[in-house]
Amino acid sequence: MNTVLEINSLTFGYTKEKILFHDFSLSLQEGEIKAIVGPSGVGKSTLFELILGYRRPFSGTLRAERFSQVFQDPYSSFHPTYTVREQIQEVTSMEGYEALIGQMGLEETFLDSLPHKLSGGQLQRCSILRALLMKPKLLLLDEPTSALDNLNQLDIMKLIVNNLEGMGVLLITHDGDLARWCSDEIIVLG
Repeated sequence: MNTVLEINSLTFGYTKEKILFHDFSLSLQEGEIKAIVGPSGVGKSTLFELILGYRRPFSGTLRAERFSQVFQDPYSSFHPTYTVREQIQEVTSMEGYEALIGQMGLEETFLDSLPHKLSGGQLQRCSILRALLMKPKLLLLDEPTSALDNLNQLDIMKLIVNNLEGMGVLLITHDGDLARWCSDEIIVLG
């Protein structure tokens, strides 16, 4: 199995007095799902910002393979004046989308809509569709199912689990049951 994320001895804080991570290490392989859980304010989203390169650690190393991400708020992930399809086509060839939209309970017409015309759950599924179509080695999921009802949550997570070949998933969630159901390992922060 290939390593898709390697974090070694990471130290980071917003100030030298408020350290969120001290000597933090994590390794994620293809085919694995690891969940990051913990209360608000312990650094779950900050960890993703470090992986994405938005923040620099004080020390330590971080190596991530080609990634895509799904954020908690789907409306912040799409530009309001372009259709969902246009925005997906900007970053992917759309190869295989027909099979995925069927499995995700999406209608083809959703893709030709402006983001504000879709419900939060519909748009979040479009966000997950875009992330999967990018064929990442590392999929970063920040509360990806919080906008979905329980049935859709389960269906979407089953879809992700069934598409793990060649990909590793790092999941931020407050849902302990979801983490226990789908994860190979749960990392508790805080």
